[in-house]
Amino acid sequence: MKPRYWTKATRELSARDAVLKKLIAQHRTLTLGSRGDAFQTLARAIVGQQISVKAAQSVWNRFAAAHSAVTPAVIAASNPEHLRGCGLSGQKSGYLLDLAARFDDGRLQPERWTRLDDEALIAELIQVKGIGRWTAEMFMIFNLTRPDVFPIGDLGLQKAITLNYNRGRKATPTRMQRIGASWAPWRSVATWYMWRSLDPIPVEY
Repeated sequence: MKPRYWTKATRELSARDAVLKKLIAQHRTLTLGSRGDAFQTLARAIVGQQISVKAAQSVWNRFAAAHSAVTPAVIAASNPEHLRGCGLSGQKSGYLLDLAARFDDGRLQPERWTRLDDEALIAELIQVKGIGRWTAEMFMIFNLTRPDVFPIGDLGLQKAITLNYNRGRKATPTRMQRIGASWAPWRSVATWYMWRSLDPIPVEY
């Protein structure tokens, strides 16, 4: 189900940005969607760190098949050796076990997160091993579908802005912030279309 704000956001972005107007017209049948499961979204983001989308999906499939369910309780009861057997590095295995334990014992409570603003939620999420600002931002876009997240550290977004707005010259953070400011309060939507300019098939976390 597309976010409630999507139609309004795409209409406003199309009216003010020629690049986005073209991308939105090209991808009218696609929208951002949420998987709805906070633990799995964060776990997928950890699995996908620093590897290709294809490799991440392969590892995730093995990881999911090796467990009766991908829930905090089941993963917390696993062990590093078992996780490494799914293709995960020792470091990522530790991150997933820490994440599962925090969900399982209540240190992470997703029902609270709707009451937190973006920066407060990022501050809470980065306390988890293996979750940095980028992972927290991906969570806010793909799980909570927050409308105005601008992941300036994302390599795909950097590349898309370079190609679409900077004639192939690497866009500086200042340049990116200036462009992003023109997209507010719909920077998540604009970012999603920037990704579509590189790959028409949406990635889901």
